[in-house]
Amino acid sequence: MLQRGKPILSLGAAGGPTIISQTVINLLNILEYGMDVNKALSSPRIHDQWKPNELRVEKIPDSVREELEQRGHKVVIVNSMGAAQIVAVGANGFVAAHDPRLHGKAATW
Repeated sequence: MLQRGKPILSLGAAGGPTIISQTVINLLNILEYGMDVNKALSSPRIHDQWKPNELRVEKIPDSVREELEQRGHKVVIVNSMGAAQIVAVGANGFVAAHDPRLHGKAATW
């Protein structure tokens, strides 16, 4: 992602059909909700799976799940979904973050 022609953020994901959902959720978490990269990666994920027609969600409040079901969604709770990483430009250089759902770590330099 660029800001005034300069790179500020790079992110990606693995997880087959959930790649786009993970990437969009992380972008929204950072750009719209002002989360830092670690908070963005640790937030619950939601994925609308077309076939089969179900909404896969990580841990969310029961009230949110119930509202989704009332709106006609078939909600399937999953423990974990995909894997994502983010590198952003911070005040003192690069800031890297690794998905907390997986073993591993990100180094900051």
